[in-house]
Amino acid sequence: MKRLHIIVVLFSLIALASVSFAGNLEDGVDAANAGDFKKAYQLWLPLAEQGSSAAQYFLGVLYSRGEGVPQDDKVAIEWYRLAAKQGHSSAQFALGFMYDNGKGVPQDDKVAIEWYRLAAELGHANALYSLGFMFTNGEGVPQDFDEAAKWYRLAAEQGHIGAQLNLGAMYFTGTGVLKSYEDAYAWWVAAAVNGNEDARNNMEIAQEQMTPKQIERGQQIAKEIQARLGN
Repeated sequence: MKRLHIIVVLFSLIALASVSFAGNLEDGVDAANAGDFKKAYQLWLPLAEQGSSAAQYFLGVLYSRGEGVPQDDKVAIEWYRLAAKQGHSSAQFALGFMYDNGKGVPQDDKVAIEWYRLAAELGHANALYSLGFMFTNGEGVPQDFDEAAKWYRLAAEQGHIGAQLNLGAMYFTGTGVLKSYEDAYAWWVAAAVNGNEDARNNMEIAQEQMTPKQIERGQQIAKEIQARLGN
């Protein structure tokens, strides 16, 4: 049974492909954040038809969720694909997600991996995490814990809670990395700071098997991680 990644979509403007699109695109973002998805759709559609990858991606989200338009995964796929082909990393991740879970397209791990890789190359945290997950479970690629740890680490360094949780587990068991209770503890601290209860529980389990010096070292590593993350 396939798992569902959580796509967290914040209608925010990080970068615009064209300054001329900025006004209506931003107005659409404001409308969506206010819950007026029909207005957002009306503002984004002309921009998407003119080639705005951000607007195309946002339309894909609306159709995927059924917000302001009838829910339709196949139409969502069409918009995601247009944006993804222009190098929009969130659209590339979303397209990988759709293939990963067979939403609007036949389920296909290998195609999912291709889109996840493209998004990961652009630093998309969810794509980095997803690659780690695929390598952990041998989905679309041969199972490879070293590769999984590499992708989890890249996502974890961006503050991805799931990646931090899983990287901690790999350190705790010595899977794909050298076994280190200190590093496991530190990554679980990072996830716990963001409110992850599983990480808090894992920290307690780890502490039961750690010496006072190991706990002290784990806390120091955790501080270093928090400094890198800006927490």
